[in-house]
Amino acid sequence: MHIVIMGCGRVGAALTLQLAPLEHTVAIIDQDPLAFRRLGDSFAGRTVKGVGFDRETLIEAGIEQAGAFAAVSSGDNSNIIAARVARETFGVQRVVARIYDPKRAEVYERLGIPTVATVPWTSSRLLKSVLGETTSEAWRDPSGTIALVAVAPHEGWIGHTLADFEAATGSRAALFTRFGTGQLPVPGTLIQSGDKLHVAVPDDHVPALKDIASCAPERGKS
Repeated sequence: MHIVIMGCGRVGAALTLQLAPLEHTVAIIDQDPLAFRRLGDSFAGRTVKGVGFDRETLIEAGIEQAGAFAAVSSGDNSNIIAARVARETFGVQRVVARIYDPKRAEVYERLGIPTVATVPWTSSRLLKSVLGETTSEAWRDPSGTIALVAVAPHEGWIGHTLADFEAATGSRAALFTRFGTGQLPVPGTLIQSGDKLHVAVPDDHVPALKDIASCAPERGKS
């Protein structure tokens, strides 16, 4: 597969060098030719000086034959424009954009353009964990319909089955983490102290999930 990368900063260079030894061809675009020094003298791929969302620059980088495109420059606007051009103009199926603004990242994820979580978004998720919030969104499908949510259920759920939790919240357990190890649930799996559940839930069920997970189940309703 041919892969085109826009941006030869630390992330773009690292990604390029990881791909280079694999059975793929790689082209990398940057406006600053000095940035290509990060690739070293042994890099055998294609380097293209130019703006990553410029049609002619992309064609020079082989976008018409590309199976994947990654926009990882330091500019949100440039990255998202380039990602959209790669997908909508050249029909590249696998497109990803690096976005610093978490609000923009969420919007473009919902539009079907995968984004790379950067410092602000990662910090936000860490903050939720530090503050002890019972739920945090880990992933959302491109349409925005289904969310994968990490849940630390109230201690009142200990001893109840995951099936009970699913029925009460309208969710489906994809996996759970116990003693730091991810495990797949089986019929009859019981919730234990310290478990973190990773459940898929429709967007309109998320508020109810948060409410139910943060409280002990009512007797006779689980």
